[in-house]
Amino acid sequence: MASKSEQTRQLVADVALRMFREDGFEKTTMRAIATEAGVSVGNAYYYFASKDELVQELYVQVQAEHAAKAAEAVEGIKDLSGRLKATLHAGLDVMEPYHRFGAEFIATAIRPTSPVNPFSGESTAARDASLAIFRDIVEGASPAVPRKFRADLPELLWLGYMGVALFWVYDTSADRRRTRKLVDGVAPLIARGLSLARIPGVSKVLDDVLSLSRSVRD
Repeated sequence: MASKSEQTRQLVADVALRMFREDGFEKTTMRAIATEAGVSVGNAYYYFASKDELVQELYVQVQAEHAAKAAEAVEGIKDLSGRLKATLHAGLDVMEPYHRFGAEFIATAIRPTSPVNPFSGESTAARDASLAIFRDIVEGASPAVPRKFRADLPELLWLGYMGVALFWVYDTSADRRRTRKLVDGVAPLIARGLSLARIPGVSKVLDDVLSLSRSVRD
């Protein structure tokens, strides 16, 4: 059984994430979270030093849920296109309750120096968890992804997922229909491009893409 301290920490986190969804990021204060959770403000700060730390908790929980849903969604699917499509749709399903929060929150998260930027050092745990999802997608694909792309492809897919998430934030269509359509179109294009890797001319272009990606990361 979880200790009382762990239970209190989880309670504060759960209340904060619900308030983010319902009231928005800016309107949700640590004092309001503490009041709603029935703990002192000092106690809330004991577990989470700021709202930024609560956002990191959100990131980690969302990635855990995404991993579970993605694993279920890709069961029995072998081709890379189908696995990628199922994984991206699973991610959209998990994020959907936070759409209102996401649209307001992006102004904070997009700042390069923000600790809740997905590329920040503070976001490492959530980012690694998300990368692991795409690594599983690549490693479980059949036919196998060409060897020279396997190490880099999960990160490239994750970067693409970040682009999809940004598109989703601003998607006002019913049930985020436009984002779903984007996913359905992009996944087979990526798989088709990789399938052409054995063609000399195309292979050289893909090699150049990998080289550019590595140089930017370095």
